[in-house]
Amino acid sequence: MRYQPAALLIFAFVFLTGTTSLFGEETGSELWFTHNALYPGNAQFCPQGIAITDEQGSVSLAGAELQSGLASLFHKTIDLHPLPQQGDVVVALGAHAIAQGWISGDEVKALGSEGFCIRQLADFDFILLTGNTPKAVLYGVFHYLRMLQTKSLSSAMLDVVQVPAYEKRVLNHWDNLDGTVEHGYAGKSIWKWDELPNKVNYRYREYARANASIGINGVVLNNVNASPQVLASGYLYKIKAIADELRPYGMQVYLSVNFASPMVLGDLPDANPQNPATVTWWQNKVADIYALIPDFGGFLVKANSEGQPGPQDYNLTHADGANM
Repeated sequence: MRYQPAALLIFAFVFLTGTTSLFGEETGSELWFTHNALYPGNAQFCPQGIAITDEQGSVSLAGAELQSGLASLFHKTIDLHPLPQQGDVVVALGAHAIAQGWISGDEVKALGSEGFCIRQLADFDFILLTGNTPKAVLYGVFHYLRMLQTKSLSSAMLDVVQVPAYEKRVLNHWDNLDGTVEHGYAGKSIWKWDELPNKVNYRYREYARANASIGINGVVLNNVNASPQVLASGYLYKIKAIADELRPYGMQVYLSVNFASPMVLGDLPDANPQNPATVTWWQNKVADIYALIPDFGGFLVKANSEGQPGPQDYNLTHADGANM
C-alpha cells in the first residue's frame, strides 16, 4: 500500500463542561498524543511487552515512544524484554528481521528508506514492527499507536505495509528573523532566534515529534521573502541548534535564501550567476552549512517574484540561477 502523508496537523477540539476532564486538565498541546482523553484503549489488543532487538540503540526513540504510548492507552506499565516473548511487539530494523527469518529480504527491500511493516507472526506469536531505518521504524510505531487509539485493529491477523508516495514531505514556514510570521494568524514564530544557540526551547523537540507522527520529514525554517542575514555565520549556529533537535525525529532543515546574499554578506558588486566570484561565494557558503549540518536539506529561493532579486536581473533564466 502506498500512502500520501498528511500535510497539516489537525487539531481536535473537545468541548467539556468545565476545564478539567477525567484524565486531568487538557491544553491541546499534546495533539493526538492525548491518548487517554480522546481514545481509550481496548484491553484485548494490549501487548504483553516490547522487545527492542537493536543493540546499537538506533531505534531506542521508537521503542520509548511505543512504551509510553501503550502505557497511556492501556493504563499499565509495559515491560521491556531483552528477547522476544509471546504476545510482545518486537521492534527491529529490517536487516535483523531478515536474519531472524521473520520477514523476507525482498519485502524489506521494497520498504525503501522510510516504509514500514507491522505484521502479526503466527509462527512466533508476536507482532513485528520493522523498517530499514530508525525513522521508518518510528513512523511504524506512530501508525500502530494510531490504529490502537482509533480502534481500527481487529482480531484478524495484523498485516500493514506502508511506503511513502513522496520522498520529500516538507512544511514551509513563513517565519521572519524578528519573530513575526508573514500571513501568520496564530502568534509569533516558534523559532526564538534571540535565544539561540545557547538556549534551546523544549517546543522544538515537541514540534519534531508531532511532525514525525504524521510523516513530515522536512521544514523550511524561514520566510520565502528571506533576509540575507539567515546565512550569516551567527545564524548558521542557531540553525544548527534547531537541526540537532529535529534530527532524532527524522526531520531535515531547509532554508529560504535571498538571491542577492553575496552582495549583502560578501560585499560582491553583483549576484550574477555567471560571475565566478558569485559561484565561489555560494560554494563556500554551502560548505560552511554542511560542515555544521551534515543532513542539511537545501535552499528554497523566491527569485524575481514580487520584487525579490533573481537571475532575471541579469537577463538569465531560473535554470542559470539554480545551476550556478
